Formats: sequence, C-alpha cells, structure tokens
Amino acid sequence: MEPDRLQQAIALMDAFARRTGVEGEAPPRRYLWTDAFAVCNDLGLARATGEARFRERALRLIDQVHEVLGRHRPDDDRQGWLSGLPDDKAREHPTRGGLRIGKPLPERGPDEPFDERLEWERDGQYFHYLTKWMHALDQAARATGEVRYSRWARELAITAHRAFVYRRPGRAPKMYWKMSIDLTRPQVPSMGQHDPLDGYLTTLQLIATAHALGDAPQPELDAALKDYATMVAAGALETGDPLGLGGLLTDAYRLHQLRAQGASADPRLAARILEAAFAGLRYYAAAGELRQPAAYRLGFRELGLAIGLHAVARMRGEARETAATDPQERDLLEALARFLPLAREIEGFWLQEVNREAPTWTEHRDINEVMLATALAPDGFLRLR
Repeated sequence: MEPDRLQQAIALMDAFARRTGVEGEAPPRRYLWTDAFAVCNDLGLARATGEARFRERALRLIDQVHEVLGRHRPDDDRQGWLSGLPDDKAREHPTRGGLRIGKPLPERGPDEPFDERLEWERDGQYFHYLTKWMHALDQAARATGEVRYSRWARELAITAHRAFVYRRPGRAPKMYWKMSIDLTRPQVPSMGQHDPLDGYLTTLQLIATAHALGDAPQPELDAALKDYATMVAAGALETGDPLGLGGLLTDAYRLHQLRAQGASADPRLAARILEAAFAGLRYYAAAGELRQPAAYRLGFRELGLAIGLHAVARMRGEARETAATDPQERDLLEALARFLPLAREIEGFWLQEVNREAPTWTEHRDINEVMLATALAPDGFLRLR
C-alpha cells in the first residue's frame, strides 16, 4: 500500500473516531452503514501498520454500535434491547433483535401516512445495512479468531432472513426493503434490487467462517441461502448507479475468494455479476456524472464504485496467477480493467479540499470520509483473510 494513501486513511479514520464518540469525549453518534465500513477500515489499518490501537478501536466500535443501535431510541416510549431480552442475555446476543439504521427521525408509526421524502430520514431497519454489519462482524471474527463475532453475525443473519423474506402461496420468496425497528411491519415493501445477492453471498461467507472457526453453522442459514439463491436466479442485476455497481464488483470479489476457500456456489453467478457490472459501467462512464462539479455529486456513492474497482484490480491479479479461473470470467475482468483509472479519478476529486466544502459532502461527512478511507486503504473491507 502506498504510504501517502495509508496516512490519509489513518487521518480520516482518526477524525471520524473523535467526531462520533468512538474516542474522546463526544457523545456516541452511530449510523450502521458507516460504522460497518469503519470497523473494516480499522481492522485493515491494524494489519497494515501493526498498531494494536486500530484493532482495539474496531472492537470498541462494535460494542458501541450494539449498545446504541441494538436498543430502542431515547425518544421512543419503548426501552431496552430490540430483542426484548433481559440485559444480561441481550449482551450475550446483541444482534438477535436486529439493529436500527441510526436515522435522525423516529420511525413512521402504524397509522402515519407514507411520505417518500421523510422516509429517507426515518429510522427503522434496512436489510442491506444489516448485511454490511454481518460482514463487519465476520471480518472481526476472521481477524481475531474469536467465535463470538461470527455467532453474532449469524444470529443477525437468521433474524434478518426471518423478518425481511416473505412468501405468498404458490409464489417464489420476495423481500421487503425497509422494516420497522421491531421488525413487525414493512416500512417500504418493495425489494432492493441487489438485496437477494447481498443476502446470498453474506450467508455463504458466514457459513464459511463458521466452519473455519470450528463452530457448526445453524441449519437456518441453509434455508436462507436457498431463498436468496431462488431470488438471485430470477432477478436482473444490471444497474447504472455507481454505488450499486461498486457493490456488484465487491460481491464478485467476495465470491471469487469464497470459492478459493472451498465454498460451493452457482458456477455461473460470477460471470453474471461481472457481465452486469460491465454493462452498467459502460453506461455510467458515458453519462458524464464525473464531469459535474461537487455540488451535483454524492461522494459516498462514487466512492462505493471506487472500492469496487479496487476489488476488480485484486481479482484480476489473482485470476492471472491461476489457470483454474474460468475463461469467461478472465475475459470479463480484462474488459473491466479499462475502467480501473476511474477509481483514482474519483478519489483524487474528493481528496481536494475545495470539493469537500460542497454541501453534498459536508451534509454526509461521516459516511463520505469513512468510505474515502476505505477507497484509499480497501483491504480491510475487501479481503477475506
């Protein structure tokens, strides 16, 4: 890793930790998506630098997220852990009731009308945030060898599958996009395009880690894997959204690593993901979004793409070292390589102080800066050690 990029990532993560109460005297300000990336970043920085403080901070953040987002909001009439368990049991199983998003507004009540604009600011639970936290916990288990992080991730996976996946008689399973804090009501009933893929690969990852740690995975995960596989097989993966494209590329690399570690998956899935990403990248690169000024751009969405492109670079390098790589996958990786310079272009744009003064950056400062740190030092998030 280039020293300048590593030092920039450290500076961003140190500032985030102080600003949001992971370190110092500031009150905790937790947001599940951002914190999942932050945990992975600090685990990666610990590995890259050998400094124990980063690993300690990652594990402290995990505990803080569970204490804050695993409980009801301070402005809610309900109190205690989302699981409803007594305090001692809830601390042993902090993810059993899921985890709140961390949005500023309370969730929409059962009798309140739906307001699309307000819903973006309302609390609840998102499936794709929960899977990011499962990944963070799984990376902690892989980094420390401590089974409890793997068990917490798997308990969260079982809870999420039970709450978000539903069936109608005679039809294939579907998913809700957003649920209420207590997971009893869908807040947004439509299905996220890549949620089944995210669920499938995350479940596959959690099962692989459990086996590696000598801890038998729960049988409920097999049922979840089957449901997600059914939905992935039936759904389209193509998107022109940069964050969605980055997610596809990251998922392709996760699948590449899991197969190398012995996981069994649909043999056509990797090529499907890469084909969809290539089609979307051609569209996105031609659309001209990256030529817009900062005021018209969302940093974290673009940085998600940059992270995914770093995944392509790693996957391409590893594929070149083994003859076992599927020829179609190798060809797709070579085709995707033409887009690799976009990662440095995006990072360079958002490293400029003048661009980070735009409201589109400052209004989302935490998520933007943490994902910029991920793009600069991506191995903590990308590599399944």
